[in-house]
Amino acid sequence: MYALKGARTVREQELLFLYKGRGSEFHPAWPNDLLYMFPVTIFGTFACVIGLAVLDPAAIGEPANPFATPLEILPEWYFYPTFQLLRTVPNKLLGVLLMAAVPAGLITVPFIENINKFQNPFRRPVATTVFLIGTVAAIWLGIGATLPIDISLTLGLF
Repeated sequence: MYALKGARTVREQELLFLYKGRGSEFHPAWPNDLLYMFPVTIFGTFACVIGLAVLDPAAIGEPANPFATPLEILPEWYFYPTFQLLRTVPNKLLGVLLMAAVPAGLITVPFIENINKFQNPFRRPVATTVFLIGTVAAIWLGIGATLPIDISLTLGLF
């Protein structure tokens, strides 16, 4: 092996030889990924979407009739818990305040998380308890929103 400029030992010569592009495992993003992998990925994604649209098209339902109102109007599934809060609270102002408390509670979660710096959830009892109570309440209210109003809070269990 010939001596490379600036290398004093054999190990330094080997390292300089590797990192000058003559045997390195480094693969640059240009042009390999940008000219080959990205177009293949984009084309494959478009092919899957168009293939699914052609092979299994979405069925078009009956046209909407503005004079026939459905019996019960429900929001999208992710609004079920807040809809249930608004539906079951007798005072509408209190219902709107409770709906505003949901994002306010979510905003406070990072501050509750930073009270205790441990990674293990069992060593962060406040944050874990808030998470579990919030999750159970959201699931309970979400299921209750799909039921009639008289059994919506008890889910028909009691």
